Amino acid sequence: MSSPRQSRPPAGQPPAGGPAAKHPSGEPTALPSEISALSDTCETFNSQLTQTVDPDERPHSEGHRPDGARPEGGRPEGGRPDTTGSSADEGAPPGVHPVDESRPLGRILLFGIQHVLVMAATPISAIFLMSATLGLRAGLTVDLLSAAFVLSGVGSLIQSLGPWKFGPRLPFVMLPGGAPLILFLAIAEQHGIRIATGAVVLTAVFTFVVLPVFSRLLAYFPALVIGTMIVIVGVNLVKVGAVLVTGQPGSPGFANPTNLGLGMATIGFTIVFYLLFTGILRQLAVMLGLFAGTALAAALGAIDGAGAIGGGLVNLPHLMPFGSPEFNLVAALPLMLYSLASMAEATGQTVINAEAVGKAIDKRTDVPKTVRADALTSLFGGFFGLPLMVTSGENIGIVRVTGVRSRFVTAAAGVVLIVIGILAPVTRAISVIPTAVVGGTAMVVFAVITVLGIQMLGRSDLDKHTSTFICAVALALGLLPILVPGVYGAFPPNVRILLESGVAVGTFAAAVLNILFHHVRPGVAARLTTARTEGDR
Repeated sequence: MSSPRQSRPPAGQPPAGGPAAKHPSGEPTALPSEISALSDTCETFNSQLTQTVDPDERPHSEGHRPDGARPEGGRPEGGRPDTTGSSADEGAPPGVHPVDESRPLGRILLFGIQHVLVMAATPISAIFLMSATLGLRAGLTVDLLSAAFVLSGVGSLIQSLGPWKFGPRLPFVMLPGGAPLILFLAIAEQHGIRIATGAVVLTAVFTFVVLPVFSRLLAYFPALVIGTMIVIVGVNLVKVGAVLVTGQPGSPGFANPTNLGLGMATIGFTIVFYLLFTGILRQLAVMLGLFAGTALAAALGAIDGAGAIGGGLVNLPHLMPFGSPEFNLVAALPLMLYSLASMAEATGQTVINAEAVGKAIDKRTDVPKTVRADALTSLFGGFFGLPLMVTSGENIGIVRVTGVRSRFVTAAAGVVLIVIGILAPVTRAISVIPTAVVGGTAMVVFAVITVLGIQMLGRSDLDKHTSTFICAVALALGLLPILVPGVYGAFPPNVRILLESGVAVGTFAAAVLNILFHHVRPGVAARLTTARTEGDR
């Protein structure tokens, strides 16, 4: 029997011809007109109400899956895209997601500079370490630093703007450094710098080749696996930031009180600015804290300004600074194996970035876009003498702290990075910011990534004993080489390279255990139950 609302037509209108038409399955294909109109009215009211809520008190959207996957039809669960935003997203045009919002040029540039200042220490320290390890001359070091900034900018533009099938159109930046740099230097010391640059090119090509296979495995990377990986990534990055403040254990000047004071003071300044300011100034709290820490360092005489004086105005990166790359598959093997772990890490960063900006994505299509952009940028970087270029985690923390979700901000950061790479005085000025100040800022930003991973794990059925066990084992194995450096020092070099990557070990352990407990074990149990049932007949 029809409900009264369905059988009673609106006043002044003829009957609509009975109940709504039904699908052959028996399910209605559309709501009656009155309910549809009421739904639209409620949606409009809810949209207006959402805009009046204090952004800091607004609950997180429930329309997204914990793993960031997009349900059928391309919309978040709940049927409608999430267009609500934080304080940084107020005034976004209706129907435009904050990540796609074009903002005033001045604000975009300011927020982009904030990203650059927080991440600038990474390419600088990577190139300086490369120069010191390989004994490069000063002019070649400047060329490589210019190339590092320019390629970081190009990669950030690709990731943020997403041309064709490259880049997920999320607020990403790209950087050299980390584990790929260590592998690059190991290959260079053992086989020569030209073979090392050839290994980068081979690894980029290898990534393109294996990506279709890797894409099919993404179904086995649920929120439990990705959340565990993000926690390990965050802890590892916090350690990286802390080492910028303290220096390496055992090195001269380790835990120098002045450096510790500068790092802690920078964190304190950031807290004060975030506490006292509102609006755009609050969103710039990270950059203001960095400036305040630098000013304090200058007052204490902890800045060496000699490096910022002299030199030319323009410096363009040189193609093949070491000569033509040489290709050796055996020498490139460690870097190629690492690229598999890098793809897994890119998966986690893409998902957690989408979580941070509140955008529903499809891992099967968007993660490969991130990996392709990594590979393309690394391919060009190899011809400019650089190690592998990878997506950066620190900007995700900046997005979450500031609430600025527009991908055009990181695109602006990419343009700023290119300008820095070309204008030599700007590069020299940024390079004088004390590492302790950058480290203090980085610790806060990186810790936010850890919190994002914990939030994802909180939505991963950890109340189930098997999920808790999987997470615990993966964290134990993944954090071991991070918390106890050198634990695998007695192993063969190629094996040690993989085991010392806590992210790779933790992700692999979580993925394998998830398959065993949540896919293999239920299937085996079902077959055994079926066999016993048939035996009782």
